[in-house]
Amino acid sequence: MRITGIHVHKVNLPLTAGYRWAPGIYWGATKGLVAVETDSGLTGWGEVATPELADLVTAELIRPLLGADPLDVEDCARRCLPEISTLKNTHDDSVVRAFGGVEIALWDIKGRALGLPIYQLLGGAARATLGVSEYFALRVPGPSEAGEATPLEVARYCARMRETFGSTLFEGKLGVLDLDSEVRMVKEIRAAIGPDATLRLDANMAWPLNTARRALARLEPYDIANIEDPVASWFDMAKLRRHSAIPFSSHVPDLRLAVELGVPDTLVLNVTRLGGLRETIKFIGACETMGVGFWFYSGETAVGTAAYMQLAAALPYLDQPGQSLLRWYADDVIEPLFAPRHNQLPIPTGPGLGLAPDPAALARCRARWEREGTLPQLGEPGAAQYRRFHAQ
Repeated sequence: MRITGIHVHKVNLPLTAGYRWAPGIYWGATKGLVAVETDSGLTGWGEVATPELADLVTAELIRPLLGADPLDVEDCARRCLPEISTLKNTHDDSVVRAFGGVEIALWDIKGRALGLPIYQLLGGAARATLGVSEYFALRVPGPSEAGEATPLEVARYCARMRETFGSTLFEGKLGVLDLDSEVRMVKEIRAAIGPDATLRLDANMAWPLNTARRALARLEPYDIANIEDPVASWFDMAKLRRHSAIPFSSHVPDLRLAVELGVPDTLVLNVTRLGGLRETIKFIGACETMGVGFWFYSGETAVGTAAYMQLAAALPYLDQPGQSLLRWYADDVIEPLFAPRHNQLPIPTGPGLGLAPDPAALARCRARWEREGTLPQLGEPGAAQYRRFHAQ
């Protein structure tokens, strides 16, 4: 089998309503889907996290991979990547992350060729479902949802999610309102979801250290299971640990520093951030050895989500539910969309990733990017941009 072509599709996934977080309003995601084609007729799918990485795949990785054996992932990596230690001394890790999108597609091809899901190639299933959180935040109105403008409305939304979908694990955004209002919101959410539900929070590094000390002291009575990035540095997080027993997490993939400082307790990453399945497996193994927790976060297309679902099936250490925005997606490259119930999603059991983009859905999401351009990840677009982002 030989690689005959690689195509990269930029796609936009809008949310049903934009959510407010520390930097502004998040309207949705722009991602790059990687399709690796072979002379056998098999196509594998992968994902890169940004449009810039999608361009890097097109500019630098297609030519060296044409004619390569897609089942020989190591040879494909040698064709594309310099010595990693040298790369870290001279460049950023963009090419590693870009190759990670291709590498996911190579694993997808291997699974399809053998008629096995990726988790079987990695040793078999440790679990059949993926745990995911229910998400909450203050949200601005969208085309089909009114959003939540007050702490009480957010609490009522959480209550509906528990009643409708059996959700008992919630995670959501702080660092947007004044501290009194946000403490009141957490109090109301806890009352709405009940004492048995798990409640995680995410401040996105919005609080100065002194504010974080006061915030955590006021939040502790509400049984907070975890708070993500309460301050802007891990050094401040280590100081904060002296004042609070609430566990901390972060998206920064610096395991050495986490072990040295004793914080955060958990690293929250995904397959596209770490450069593909093999690099993610190594990183998770190191986390397990060093006693640092790990769970995934959501924000990918269904292809990226399927990649970490396959790892979650195969690795027993990944027993903690990840973050999830899946409930808020207005569109994705599959049909029907993922729909968690009781904070669980069945892990696909088909060959490779277990799913592939629906042609009509992919065309729709690709046309949305062509029409809109890259969705802003920070800040608040004006009304005209808002209408354009949500045009169907």
